[in-house]
Amino acid sequence: MKRALTIKDIREYKATTYRLDGGFGEALGEVELTGSWIIWGNSANGKTRFALQLAKALAKHVKVAYDSLEEGLSLSMQKAIEDVGFSDVKRNFVLLDKETVDELRARLKKQRSAKVVIIDSLQYTGLTYSDYKTLRDEFRSKLFVFVSHADGGKPKGAVANSVKYDAFVKIYVEGYMAHPQSRFGGGIDYIIWEEGAAKFSGK
Repeated sequence: MKRALTIKDIREYKATTYRLDGGFGEALGEVELTGSWIIWGNSANGKTRFALQLAKALAKHVKVAYDSLEEGLSLSMQKAIEDVGFSDVKRNFVLLDKETVDELRARLKKQRSAKVVIIDSLQYTGLTYSDYKTLRDEFRSKLFVFVSHADGGKPKGAVANSVKYDAFVKIYVEGYMAHPQSRFGGGIDYIIWEEGAAKFSGK
């Protein structure tokens, strides 16, 4: 049985927080990199581009692994990574080529493994909500960012919707704009691609 925490324990807890640059600070606030976040949106609205931009911002501070379950290493993923530009953070970023959750779990048990894991997409993991909670709780010092398909304006499927309610940060992507809800503050919309956002709003 774990020891119950006293008021003194709670007061003495020192969280390590980060304020990301490039507009992410205004969008998300000063974040703690534990637990889970979720990004969702419909196809061709900028989800992957946003997730990669977020990965770059995070990689300026910590190691980030991007598990591309849906695309894997492909021409479109190569182009997306080149468009975002990771040369200045290349030591802190790796792409995982369709790595399964079991393979990912083994990787994260190693020393100096990534602090942040972005999983694209949640629907390709095969996780149940119970599996998700087990993974999150097994690696409590890490942050899991799940990219999800959407059904209208909501994450697609019961598991994704349950993850949304549990997540510390929830980000809906539409028309190359990211609309965040964060327990850390922020709340300012983030422009993923100005030209695409302008075209979408023009519609």
